[in-house]
Amino acid sequence: MDSPETQAAPESRLHFLDYWRIIRIRKAIIISVFFITTIIAIVVTFLMKPAYSSTAQIEIQPDIVSDVVNVNGGGGSYAPYDPYFMETELKTIQGQAVLSQVVQDLNLDQLWGKKISPDGQPLKMNDAVDYLRRLISLEADRNTKLIDITVYNEDKNLAASIANEIASDYLHYRLEQHRQQMASGIEKLDGDYQAEETNIFSMQTNVDALRKDLAINDTDPNAVGPTPTITAEQLQHLNELLIEGESLYTRLESQFAEFQDIQATNPTALGDVLLTINSDAMLSDLLGKLHANEQKIVEQQVYLGSNNPDMDAAVSLSATLKEEIKERVDGIMIGLESNLKAQGNEVITISNKVQGIEVDTQTEVERGEPYWEAKQHLQDARNLHQLLAATIEKDKADALIPKTALVTVINPATPSDIPVRPTKTLNIALGAFFGLLVGVSLAFFIEYLDTSVKTIDEVERVFQAPVLGVIPQNVGSLFEQGADGAHAEAYRVLRTNILFSRKDENLNSLVVVSAGMGEGKSTTVLNLATVFAQAGQRTLVVDSDLRRPTLHKLLRVTNNLGLINYLLKQNTLEQAIQPTTVPMLDFLASGKLPGGGINILGSEQMRNLISELKQRYDFILFDSPPIMGLSDASVLASEVDLAIQIIQYRRYPQLMNIRAKQMVEKVGGNLVGIVLNNINMAQDESYYYYGGYYYHNNDDSKEAPSKDPSGGDDGTGGSDRIGIQQKY
Repeated sequence: MDSPETQAAPESRLHFLDYWRIIRIRKAIIISVFFITTIIAIVVTFLMKPAYSSTAQIEIQPDIVSDVVNVNGGGGSYAPYDPYFMETELKTIQGQAVLSQVVQDLNLDQLWGKKISPDGQPLKMNDAVDYLRRLISLEADRNTKLIDITVYNEDKNLAASIANEIASDYLHYRLEQHRQQMASGIEKLDGDYQAEETNIFSMQTNVDALRKDLAINDTDPNAVGPTPTITAEQLQHLNELLIEGESLYTRLESQFAEFQDIQATNPTALGDVLLTINSDAMLSDLLGKLHANEQKIVEQQVYLGSNNPDMDAAVSLSATLKEEIKERVDGIMIGLESNLKAQGNEVITISNKVQGIEVDTQTEVERGEPYWEAKQHLQDARNLHQLLAATIEKDKADALIPKTALVTVINPATPSDIPVRPTKTLNIALGAFFGLLVGVSLAFFIEYLDTSVKTIDEVERVFQAPVLGVIPQNVGSLFEQGADGAHAEAYRVLRTNILFSRKDENLNSLVVVSAGMGEGKSTTVLNLATVFAQAGQRTLVVDSDLRRPTLHKLLRVTNNLGLINYLLKQNTLEQAIQPTTVPMLDFLASGKLPGGGINILGSEQMRNLISELKQRYDFILFDSPPIMGLSDASVLASEVDLAIQIIQYRRYPQLMNIRAKQMVEKVGGNLVGIVLNNINMAQDESYYYYGGYYYHNNDDSKEAPSKDPSGGDDGTGGSDRIGIQQKY
């Protein structure tokens, strides 16, 4: 079993061949459209007047931001990066403002009016601008500030002049826009400056009134807060004294508490401690004497002993000195305590003064607050007023400086001697390509609209019936050509396939039907009958197309006597049947149709005739009228054994042929297959094999005989070559 990949390949190839088949079939349309379009492209290209191009290259800069926006300081600067700047300027160059000035400066409205306007009158400005816009091409160089202005015109000098004029007028437009922007900003600042002057005057009047009403002492014109007064200075000095007094009081209080602790625990040592922080001559002298006397006692005790009058005197002196020292220490402690209390009272006094002064100062500040607030606002207004004045002067000076750097012409346009339009090679190549494309598209479109029958596979898929034979184009009459005719093999293949399609050898009557006129029924019937006769089978051809009989013309016999005469019992069957020049082949003409014999084919006499003919002949072939719109073919299909349908290649729509097949089946006809007629073998790839086989093997048709399914042989040597049989 083939893999899925192996099975998919033929399908893809089949689709490609389908496309190629359409191209081959419709090649006349494709070639015609191709040549017509190419010729038109060539003619139009050579009729076009040559056009020249000139390019002017300019460099553009963003606008400078006015100081109107930057009032808090700093000079002018370039605008921030704008990703749409270049696109905006490209639109501006092509805008009405710039191009209308170009038209006016170069008088293009009059120049073009003489060429374009029927009456030679100048063009309207809008029309001239639109015409100019179609002549220019703008291109911004990537990652640069350069713009190429290209102008196309039949006059190379005019093209250069227009390109340079566009660059010049665009520069003037940018300068005018900048000037107007600066003038508008300066005018706005002047208005703000005048308004601020009026506001400052009003604020000054208000400040003066507040100073007078509130009795504010303001000696400094530049001060924006209360001026320090004597009261405030005193408050500052008292705060300093208070801080120092509180610090001293805290230190004295700490020392006094420490002395009290020493006095309670070691009164003798208190005198020495007091001398470290407070120099007292008397206490120092007493302590000196005490220390010297105690030293003396220690020394005498070693030599004199404890019961000595000198020792007693020394001990008595020590006691007296200690008593005096104690009295002196107590006096000093009383003095320290007195100083501590005095310092505390002084701190309290200063604190009370400070509180009183703070209240007075707060009252003075609150009273003067409206004044100082108004004066602060006045000072801010004066500062802004000065800044506005400086900005106005700077903008006025800046407006006088040329701003030609906004647009700089890098490369002016010069006339070119080489035309850029038309590009003959490109135009002709595009015309040829477009013609080929249109031709192929038209071919496929026509093929899409064509619903007629085209391929064998299509017939078998749509009609669900086998294809018994493929008849080439321009087939002649085998009756005249004989067995060696150019197309005899195609009919031998058809005959073979019909024989193999029979389920019973007794089924030997056959009618050939078609949906419409001119599909080749009569020729097919006659040639097929000839092949049967050549195979040695007794064959009868019956022309049952009573309205338009044609077989007698092909056989070159009379139509005065035939089927109608027999059915009307005017003549016998032997009298009606005519022999032909082909052995084993007889012919039953239609005869003359009377006015009232329209339904004669559906009579009992007709059915009896068919039964009798089946006994006399090996094969009976009936020609019939088109089945669509006429009942004769349907009647015949229901009465004979077999029916085959002729479909002419690319003639009638599929639906019409499908309807014909359905009509045969509805009346009970045994449709054994389809015959495709009038095939262009050389043109259609789908039938190339059949054509090659028939044409190249025609001379081999006289090979050794071979038996056919009916037991007969062909007309050349008693054998019949079995042709290629389709799948069904």
